[in-house]
Amino acid sequence: MIKLKFLFIIVIATGLVSCDDQQVFDQYQTVNDTWETNEEITFTLPELDATKTYNLFINIRNNNDYSYSNLFLISTMRFPNGKVVADTLEYDMASPNGEWLGTGFSDLKESKLSYKEQVSFIETGTYSITLQHAMRKNGEVNGIHSLEGITDIGFRIEYAQKP
Repeated sequence: MIKLKFLFIIVIATGLVSCDDQQVFDQYQTVNDTWETNEEITFTLPELDATKTYNLFINIRNNNDYSYSNLFLISTMRFPNGKVVADTLEYDMASPNGEWLGTGFSDLKESKLSYKEQVSFIETGTYSITLQHAMRKNGEVNGIHSLEGITDIGFRIEYAQKP
């Protein structure tokens, strides 16, 4: 009887924790062995309610083969009217003592990186986000062509306020 009650509590707790009423869009793309500098990861966004605001996130999964403490990305947002907004972004991936900042139980860590807050998608049509890495070693002009240790790139949209 005690085992049955314990199992029931675990099932209920798991159900409550797994409910994510903030999520609007959450998609990942797997990177083959290495993420090449010219390899673009593109996400086509679903049609979003123009009356709501959203928070946007870039999700990165890395393993211990990733040998840097930060990550530089170039993001490109394409609007339905043809406008393009490009940003160069830098994210910390490890603390000063070398521990990964992401979450996870094994050598695979996931980092949820803030991209933009309070965004409204007021134009009707298709929006897309393209990501490329822009990593280079300190003091070197040429970038790193084959970035090891990044396994998946994700993009997530959440409601800025609870629906």
